[in-house]
Amino acid sequence: MRFTWKETSARRLARSHLTDSTRVDDPARICADVLGIHAQVMSAAELAIGVRAKTLTRTDIRDALWRDRTLVKTRGPRGTVHLVATADLPMWIGGLSAMPKGRSTHPQPVRMTDEQTEVVVAAIGAAVAATESELTVEELSEEVVARAGSWAGDRVMEAFQDKWPRWRQAEALAFHRGVVCFGPDRARRTTYTSPARWLPGFSPAPGVEALVRRYLWTYGPSTPRQFARWLGAPPGWAATVFDEMTDLEEVWFDGERCRVIAGDGPGSHPPPPLRLVPYFDAYLIGCHPRARLFAGAAAGRALTGGQAGNIPALLIDGRVAGVWHQRRSGRKIHVTVEPLAPLSVGQREELPVQAARIGQILDGTELTVGIVAVGAHA
Repeated sequence: MRFTWKETSARRLARSHLTDSTRVDDPARICADVLGIHAQVMSAAELAIGVRAKTLTRTDIRDALWRDRTLVKTRGPRGTVHLVATADLPMWIGGLSAMPKGRSTHPQPVRMTDEQTEVVVAAIGAAVAATESELTVEELSEEVVARAGSWAGDRVMEAFQDKWPRWRQAEALAFHRGVVCFGPDRARRTTYTSPARWLPGFSPAPGVEALVRRYLWTYGPSTPRQFARWLGAPPGWAATVFDEMTDLEEVWFDGERCRVIAGDGPGSHPPPPLRLVPYFDAYLIGCHPRARLFAGAAAGRALTGGQAGNIPALLIDGRVAGVWHQRRSGRKIHVTVEPLAPLSVGQREELPVQAARIGQILDGTELTVGIVAVGAHA
């Protein structure tokens, strides 16, 4: 079976809820279908969900996370902060905890042993499970040291011109094991809590296969190497996982042997629309090959050292066709869009519609078409 770029981009956009007919006012379904929304910058996460919805605003998304708890904020692919569907938590924990544990990059005097790491993970889980309130990092640190020992609190890790306590080496692993997740900020301070408050009694799904299938449904055709890059996993391990799955089939896409779920052909999907997507958008990060998605001038303007997602993008026909930036001034959101090629009459008419949707999500907007002078997000 062969997939063309046109077929593939239309399919990916539809399954990512980026076409008019596939928009849904359901934050959990959006997060489930796109395999999580990057939430290192919460305003970008709110936009990433909002542009895939018909009428949702940032208030609806915050309610889904903190009131209804249909979303959970945790560490997902590549160890980065993500919003994922609460119902998918067993799949995520099963897949992330199945990855081989990477070798520590910390110097020997700083590094924890495997035994110490397990003690810390258990201490983190016990600390957040023992209280009904969320813990700040300082409060969690006190609890971990009390349970694990004073060595866990040694401030030996270099971090942002400061020193972090030793135990924080195991923080990402604790998230991946499902013993901790993020709670609501307390006066702009990050807090930690137990995922059991979102999904009582949950247990990890076995293995990473369910995560592979979901990834291929949304972003396939794909290779094990591309999946590994998206997840932040060793390529060799990913290749073994793909080879052992009997419900995948090999197809040709862009001159390369790729995999899809058996029987999941190109299909017929709505034509790709014009869309504005924010920092770290799931479509930008999940789709390959980069040379197709960021073709021509887009490679130099919208990629940062080959990395996707650091610059908000204008999508046309499923490709990056420009960049944009937002700036708040009072209750107004000023949106500047820089197309990388002249727009058609229809595209010029559609651009204010998409800018207005940004304003709906974030409360107020004003559009300018011109040069974006702001650099990439770190």
